[in-house]
Amino acid sequence: MATEMKPQRQQVARASSIGLSRQGLNPRGEVHWNLIAPELFQAAARRSEGEFADMGPFVAVTTPHTGRSPNDKFVVKEPSSEKDVDWGKVNQPLTIEKYGLLLDDVRKYLNESTELFVEDLYCGADPSYQLSVRYVSPNAWHMAFVRNMFIRPELSDLPTFDPNFTVLHAPEFQAVPARHGTRSSTFVVLNLAERTILIGGTRYAGELKKAMFTVMNYLLPSQGVLSMHCSANIGKSGDTALFFGLSGTGKTTLSTAPNRGLIGDDEHGWSENGVFNFEGGCYAKVINLSPESEPDIYRTTQMFGTVLENVVLDPATKKVRFADQSITENTRASYPLHYIRHHVEGGRGGHPKNVVFLTADAFGVLPPIARLTPQQAMYYFLSGYTAKVAGTERGVKEPQPTFSACFGAAFLVWHPSKYAWMLGELLRKHESKVWLINTGWSGGPYGTGKRIELEYTRAIVNAALAGELDNVKTQTDPIFGLAIPTEIKGVPAKVLNPRETWPDPAAYDAQAKKLAGMFRENFDKFGNVDAATKAAGPKG
Repeated sequence: MATEMKPQRQQVARASSIGLSRQGLNPRGEVHWNLIAPELFQAAARRSEGEFADMGPFVAVTTPHTGRSPNDKFVVKEPSSEKDVDWGKVNQPLTIEKYGLLLDDVRKYLNESTELFVEDLYCGADPSYQLSVRYVSPNAWHMAFVRNMFIRPELSDLPTFDPNFTVLHAPEFQAVPARHGTRSSTFVVLNLAERTILIGGTRYAGELKKAMFTVMNYLLPSQGVLSMHCSANIGKSGDTALFFGLSGTGKTTLSTAPNRGLIGDDEHGWSENGVFNFEGGCYAKVINLSPESEPDIYRTTQMFGTVLENVVLDPATKKVRFADQSITENTRASYPLHYIRHHVEGGRGGHPKNVVFLTADAFGVLPPIARLTPQQAMYYFLSGYTAKVAGTERGVKEPQPTFSACFGAAFLVWHPSKYAWMLGELLRKHESKVWLINTGWSGGPYGTGKRIELEYTRAIVNAALAGELDNVKTQTDPIFGLAIPTEIKGVPAKVLNPRETWPDPAAYDAQAKKLAGMFRENFDKFGNVDAATKAAGPKG
């Protein structure tokens, strides 16, 4: 009787000829080079790093850290970059000596791990400005995450892959503040001279993504390229649009539109060649996600290869409970860009015809859309405004304003004015139109008013990008000085003027003047801004 032959599993050589000695590593355990998604998820399951949801996504829980740890980010203070860095709360200095101790201890930790996973990836879709990045981690699912988020080389590129940046990831390693100079046991440390990032004390995967964005925010401006915290898409006629906005303003939702191709959802550069994505994937918030409101993003959460972070599964069906915030409100999905049907192959577009600044104004006073002058564009870019809903602390009943310079202050390395000046030059050179769009509240602040309907916001965005608002009649807001279109197809005229949506116009005026004062108070910190830009802010 013939013996049944079992198929042999072939090993594919994916290791670079440039080994881990370049990273100062000499691992004792097994090293897995450039595993692809099925292999990484097999390893993650074998190592009990998470579980699979219905339809195949991998689910990981990162408690106690379910978001970034901005107070634990440091930049090594060394001669080559010291004069360029905007030192302060965002870019906290770490001495070369303390960094050396931390680097030695992280290397020792990684060398003694039973397994290491290495992924060689690209950051930047434009080859002229692309970084070759090596990620090293003891966790398989984290490497599945970075494979989703960054640009995956061709198999033929791997044997000669030469990294010019390294990320050493030690999520379970705890720093010792007295020894390493950190604030806590968590750390994200950038050494711009040595082109090395150390991340530890946190399993939150977003740190792996945003640390490289910070690097691009340092390197690209010195090459004449504006790095931007924005999404980008392109219309059928080839018109590129940018969407700036902080978390919760609709950046990913509005850029992932079925009638336009998605270039990317979060991080881009604007060079003399046009716009290019830094990444090869998307990292979308999925709290309260539904197939009706966001069908393309929802579809990715039903696909093998997607990483779901901190979502809650039904114990019986393993289906995701998208409304469940019991772990965190910041639930996330990481998926390759090509999981979005209308994605742009190659991650590049031309010079933007339209630039959109998104804000979710919980004070309920900003209009759903306004056309900005070049000076207003600079003012609102530097302000980077949104407003969060009232907190749960006793006595806190009002919305909380958030001002984040350039819509991404946490990731800037140079002074914000450098990025703003570069944006202004590009807007003038390419005659890009700039729009301020409020996706927040109308008819009153959070608690009395209601969120502007997504259907209206989509109609507003579509009209602006299609050029339908270029010559429409506008009215000028007396407090903010904004030019507000008086009519948009598919949107009630009353919705366009926020004052008319409030039952008490006097209450609106008081709230608007209050917010205007917050804008002015925040802008005072930009002491070196020209008078024309400063004068473009609210007057009330």
